[in-house]
Amino acid sequence: MGNPKAFLTIHRQEAGYRPIHERIDDFSEVEQTLNSSDRRTQASRCMDCGVPFCHWACPLGNKQPEWQDMLYKGHYKEAYHVLAQTDDFPEFTGRVCPALCEKSCVLKLSCDEPVTIRENEASIVEAAFRESYIQPIQPVRNGKRVAVIGSGPAGLTAANRLNHMGYEVTIYEKDELPGGLLRFGIPNFKLGKNIIDRRLRILEAEGIQFKLNCRVGKDIPAAELVKNYDAVCVAIGTEIARDLPIEGRNLKGVHFALELLGQQNRTIEGIEIPAKERISCKGKKVLVIGGGDTGSDCVGTANRQGAVSVTQIEIMPKPPVGHNPATPWPMYPMVLKTSSSHEEGCIRRWNLASNRFIGEKNTLKGVEVEEVAWLPDPNGGRPQMQLTGKKEVIEADLVFLAMGFVHPAQEGLIQELQLAIDGRKNIAVDGTQSTSAKGIFACGDATTGASLVVKAMASGRKTAYEIDKYLSKNS
Repeated sequence: MGNPKAFLTIHRQEAGYRPIHERIDDFSEVEQTLNSSDRRTQASRCMDCGVPFCHWACPLGNKQPEWQDMLYKGHYKEAYHVLAQTDDFPEFTGRVCPALCEKSCVLKLSCDEPVTIRENEASIVEAAFRESYIQPIQPVRNGKRVAVIGSGPAGLTAANRLNHMGYEVTIYEKDELPGGLLRFGIPNFKLGKNIIDRRLRILEAEGIQFKLNCRVGKDIPAAELVKNYDAVCVAIGTEIARDLPIEGRNLKGVHFALELLGQQNRTIEGIEIPAKERISCKGKKVLVIGGGDTGSDCVGTANRQGAVSVTQIEIMPKPPVGHNPATPWPMYPMVLKTSSSHEEGCIRRWNLASNRFIGEKNTLKGVEVEEVAWLPDPNGGRPQMQLTGKKEVIEADLVFLAMGFVHPAQEGLIQELQLAIDGRKNIAVDGTQSTSAKGIFACGDATTGASLVVKAMASGRKTAYEIDKYLSKNS
C-alpha cells in the first residue's frame, strides 16, 4: 500500500465515454482511458484491506490489492504477471465485466466511491501488450490431446490453461471465427474484435489449433473426437434465446436480439449477409423487449444504424437509483443502470407486459402492451405479477426480443459423445466434479445457463484443472 492516505484525499475518477455526437456514427469502442499518471493515482486509492472483499467477490479470485499497488508504483510488468495468474484474458474482463469486485470494494460500501478496479485492470493488460510483456511461450508437450468444443470465454480459458500444461489442444467452433458471444454477441463499441484477434494470435502461436465452421455431431462425428483425443471439453455456451410466443409472433419485423447483434458484428467483419436476411434499423421505429445488457446493446446498435426512435421496455419494476435496500451487500445491488447506449437516445419504460404483436399484410406495425403491478406474496415468496387492464399500443417497425436465454440442449451432444465410448457409464457434466470415467467434461454457460463472461472463464479454468487431474490419474 504505497499511499496509505490516498483513499481519504483522492476521489474516484472514471475515464468516461467518448462524446455522444462523435461515437454515435461508428462502432469503435466508446470507453476512453485515463493518462498513465491519473491511472496510477486511481490505483493508489486501494486500501489493501485486511479482508479484501474485492478478491472474495471476483469469480476468478483476482488479487486486486497486489496489482493495484504495483500499478501505483509503475511496475506494470509485475502487475500483469500477478493479474495473469488468475485472469487468462484481462483485456476481455477489463472491458465487459460488470465488476463484481467494485460492488464489494470497501470504498463502495463506506462512501460509494469504489476503486476503479475494472479500468485499472484494462490499463495493466494494455500496457503489457504495448510494452511487449506478453509473448508466446512454447509449452513442453506431455503427449496427450484434448478437444474443446466451443471458443467462447469458457472454451478459450480451458484451452489456454490446458495448452500451458502441455496438452495439445484443438478447438472446434461452429461459427466462421472464434470468440463465441465475445465475437458475435457483444457489440464492437463495447469490445473491439481486434482485441480478440490480438489474443488469438498469441494462442495460435502457442500451439492451439482452431477448426472453424465445424459443428461437432454434424460436420464431424462425435466418435471421431472420442477416438482421437484423450479428453473432450464441452463449452458450447447458451445461445437459445427466450421466445415470446404471443399473437403475431411470426410477423415480419420481430427478431431475437442476437439476430441483430450477430448480423451487425458479421457485417463489420466483412462476412456477407444474404440480402433477404439483412436487418436494418435505418429509418425505423425500434422496440426492444427486455431491460438487460443485451437489450441495451440492441439500443446502441439501432441508434448507430439510424433508427428514428428506440424504446426499451421491461416487465419488472424500475429499480431505485444508487442504492436498493432490498439488495444489501453482499447481494448484487439491483439498481438502475444507465449504459452508454441509453445515453445515446432511448425511451425506457418499466412494468409493461407484451400482449400481442400487431401487423398489416404480415408486417409489424406495433405492439399492444399492458401495465402490470407487482404485489407482495402473502407467503413471503416472490412478488406476484398482476395485469392492470391499462393497455396501449407502441408503434414499432422492428422488435428485438432480449429476454435472456434458456438452458442449452447440451444433453444431445453429451449423449452422442457418451455413446461413442464403448458403453462405459459415468460422465462429468461440469467442472465441479473431480473426474470423469469417460474423459468428457463441460464448462461455462453450457452447465449453468446464461451468466457472466468472468464466471464462464472461472468455470473454464476450473474444468481445465479437473481434466488435468483426470488425465494425470489415468496416465
